[in-house]
Amino acid sequence: MGLTLKYQLFFFFCLLSLLFPSSFSSSFSSNSPCSALLHFSNSLSLDGSASPPFDTPPLFSNYYRSNIEMCDNSYPKTASWKEDKDCCSWDGVECDNATRHVIGLDLSCSWLSGSIHSNTSLFLLRHLRSLNLAGNDFNYSLIPSEFGNFKTLTHLNLSHSGFLGKIPYEISQLSSLVSLDLSYNGLLIETPVWKRVVDNLTLLRELLLDDTNMSSIRPNSLMNLSSSLTTLSLHNCYLQGKLENNILCLPSIQTLDLGSNFNLEGSLPNSNCNSSSSLKFLDHSYTSFSGELPAFIGSLKSLKYLNLYYCNFTGSIPTSLESLTQITHLILSSNNLIGSIPASLGNFTQIIYLDLSSNSFKGLLPLSLLNLPNLSTLFLDNNQLVGPLPSHVSGLNLINLYLSSNSLNGTLPSWLFSLPSLEVLSLNDNEFIGEIGEFKSNSLSYLDLGYNKLHGSIPRSISRLVNLTILYLSSNKLSTMLEFEMFSKLKNLQYLDLSHNLLSINNVTFTLPNLLELNLSSSNISEFPIFLRTATNLESLDLSNNRIYGQVPRWLGDVGRDTLGSLDLSHNFLTSIDKIPWKNLQFVDLRANLLQGPFLTINFHNLRYFFVSNNSLTGEIPLLICNASSLEVLDLSHNNLSGMIPKCLAHSSFLSVLDLRMNNLRGTIPTTFAKGNSFRNINLNGNQLEGKLPRSLANCRNLEVLDLGNNKINGVFPYWLESLPKLRVLVIRSNRFKGRIFCNPKTKFPFPKLRIIDISNNQFNGSLPIKYFKYLKAMTNVDESKVGLKYTRDMYYQESLNVVIKGSYMELVRIQTVLYTTIDFSNNGFIGKMPKTLGRLKSLKGLNFSHNNLTGYIPSSFGNLTNLEWLDLSFNKLSGKIPMQLVELMWLEVLDLSHNQLTGRIPLGKQFNTFDNDSYMENSGLCGFPLSRTCNNETKQPTPSTLQKEDNLEPENGFGWQTVLIGYGCGVIFGTLMGYLMFKFGKPKWIVRMVILEQHIMLRRLKNNAYRRGGRN
Repeated sequence: MGLTLKYQLFFFFCLLSLLFPSSFSSSFSSNSPCSALLHFSNSLSLDGSASPPFDTPPLFSNYYRSNIEMCDNSYPKTASWKEDKDCCSWDGVECDNATRHVIGLDLSCSWLSGSIHSNTSLFLLRHLRSLNLAGNDFNYSLIPSEFGNFKTLTHLNLSHSGFLGKIPYEISQLSSLVSLDLSYNGLLIETPVWKRVVDNLTLLRELLLDDTNMSSIRPNSLMNLSSSLTTLSLHNCYLQGKLENNILCLPSIQTLDLGSNFNLEGSLPNSNCNSSSSLKFLDHSYTSFSGELPAFIGSLKSLKYLNLYYCNFTGSIPTSLESLTQITHLILSSNNLIGSIPASLGNFTQIIYLDLSSNSFKGLLPLSLLNLPNLSTLFLDNNQLVGPLPSHVSGLNLINLYLSSNSLNGTLPSWLFSLPSLEVLSLNDNEFIGEIGEFKSNSLSYLDLGYNKLHGSIPRSISRLVNLTILYLSSNKLSTMLEFEMFSKLKNLQYLDLSHNLLSINNVTFTLPNLLELNLSSSNISEFPIFLRTATNLESLDLSNNRIYGQVPRWLGDVGRDTLGSLDLSHNFLTSIDKIPWKNLQFVDLRANLLQGPFLTINFHNLRYFFVSNNSLTGEIPLLICNASSLEVLDLSHNNLSGMIPKCLAHSSFLSVLDLRMNNLRGTIPTTFAKGNSFRNINLNGNQLEGKLPRSLANCRNLEVLDLGNNKINGVFPYWLESLPKLRVLVIRSNRFKGRIFCNPKTKFPFPKLRIIDISNNQFNGSLPIKYFKYLKAMTNVDESKVGLKYTRDMYYQESLNVVIKGSYMELVRIQTVLYTTIDFSNNGFIGKMPKTLGRLKSLKGLNFSHNNLTGYIPSSFGNLTNLEWLDLSFNKLSGKIPMQLVELMWLEVLDLSHNQLTGRIPLGKQFNTFDNDSYMENSGLCGFPLSRTCNNETKQPTPSTLQKEDNLEPENGFGWQTVLIGYGCGVIFGTLMGYLMFKFGKPKWIVRMVILEQHIMLRRLKNNAYRRGGRN
């Protein structure tokens, strides 16, 4: 029986070896670890794209990432594994010399691609102490819980490997771990797992969890981590809340990175820790840490890297920082630091990288900073530094120097152009004067001297800068000739900006083969530069605001034919352009030329921004524009275009601005505006459009401006627009709308953002819409600064709008359309009373209800409209007295109450003393100044002097009747003398100018200043 059992077992194992030879071998063969490795290798594919170079800034890699290959030199390690060789000799494999167990596996940056499953043979290597799979692509798979079976593991690195999902609970059971790196995978770590990591992994010295989601973890729990921890990196981990404990007090900490946790708050405690002497790397950048920089930072004697970029720190740089003699990288930029830059920073003899940019530092630039022997990068831009640069420096080996956006002045010292290693020099937006010096070095690759007061010519020695790729000299007073000798050697030049200078072109061909962007805007040139012929790779061309005239040359179509994305020829004197052949053109600006004739022939496929306004184009908008599926801004305004608006424009999902105003377009507005569209501005003012307004405009949920004025559109008031959440401007003036204005009872807060509404010159009737006036929320806001901050200028399209202000047409640009608040219901047939709720609209600047049939009193609540600048209620049937409360409207400049049935005495004081008869004419019941009609209880007509006395205008300034008499006497003498001189010699121009100027000044003072001061007194 026993023999039979032995044979049965023998045949069973033979059968297993036939069916599962590898599995059998790995279980019973002495080569089982090698077999397991081969199985793991064969379960994955090799793909070079799985191990691209890590996108980790080199500053960081110099410190706590020095043990990780950056995949710059990745290669497939497993491709060299051979079955006939001992796996202990394989690339990336480490074995124990005594037991021959595989104890280390480093397959970082090895092109591995695929998923790691729970049954993979990798988990048979139970003796592993070190496992590094960083820099591969495991196909967004979960981290298998079987990683928890590696009980002897001390080092685990799965960073940059394409894992997703939750970090498994079993990882926290690896109690022997000394180093754990799961960073840059997009993993989620939950509170139970984190608590086990804190409690169980007591031997940890390195913990790197960058780019994981730790949003549910309490920041203060970090203090409970292993006391032996030397490296803690939690960069961009979504930590949030206040860090109350001093994280620097971890006893062994040397590297601490909490950067890019935007919602992490707290301050740096002003106290010392025993661990402070060991800290070398500290990164709190992109957090909400605040308060002043504490003096204890100076006690971190071993600190080499300090990054507090883009926090909320205030105050000045503490003097204790001068003790950081080992510091090599100091980054305090983009905070709210003030004061002067301490000269003691010149003691940082080891410093390589210093960034104090984007603060509010004032005063002079310390000379000591420019004598640091190891300093290679200096950022001091975007501060308030003043004064000249030192005339002499020594021992400076700068590579990058950024001093832009300050108030530095004086001439440019010669040493700037002689630094042997300088590659980047940025001095733009200062107040430097004089000429540009001669270049003695050829190392520069980036030179920006724009927005200064430099004059003279570009030095010919610029041709020495053979490595130059970027040259910005815009907005100076340079007067120079662009010549062959100057630029012919700059073969690497990619970006050239000489705009806003006085240039002349020696139209000789020279070659800039790598030129990508050229800006010669506002440079006084009168012809197309001939060197453009060789710029075959050009991506952006700006020749706007020059004196170029005539036809666009045909050869320009070959410039960047396959690459040009932006073309700006606006504000010239171009008369025609045959076609625009560029294949990748995204931006075209031909505004304000003399272009005439039919619409341009253009390839619309990739077009995003198209401006051809203020020309004389004729014909119809071509249907080819329907091919512009990516079009965002279309401005064809102020031309002579005719025909209908292509219906496809309403179907666009990308179009944000449609500006077709001031043409001769006919027909109806397209009726099918698609849901989910991007329209922000629709301006069709000044055409011949007719028919009803399409209700599909309610689909334009992002619409801010709708201007349909001066057309022939009919129908009822578009109440369906009242639910648009962002609508700021609604203009439908001078159309054929009619009927009563009804509100949708289902809309709780109609027109919540509306600030300009103009429905004048239509045929509306019935009562005024009280509900609208009650809930116009944006018009009740008197804090204009907050309103203005919500809107910024469009990168390309400068929004403008023509509105009636104080009786005259005025063009408002985008920022003004935000700040102006007006209501114009004039020239309709409204009846009934004006609602008192209008007094709630405290940000209102203009109100016009003229030329209607309104009755009743002027509401006294109008006195609450403290920002009102013009009020027109003329040509109605208003009765009663003018409310005295209107006298308190300090900014009121235009008032028209004429042609009504008002009675009583006209109020006196403040701005009312500036209004003349025209404001009150054809009101038979009104009396008092400025009318000649006296009131019944008056004995005589008030005079301006009487009014001044009534209003107490500057009574304490010492100008009594005696002073007036003296002034009157002097005036008679002076006037007689001037009359004699003019009779004898004619009218001297200087006297005429003086009198006119004085009249103008006095009138302004009377109307705007004197009466306001009287009101305050």
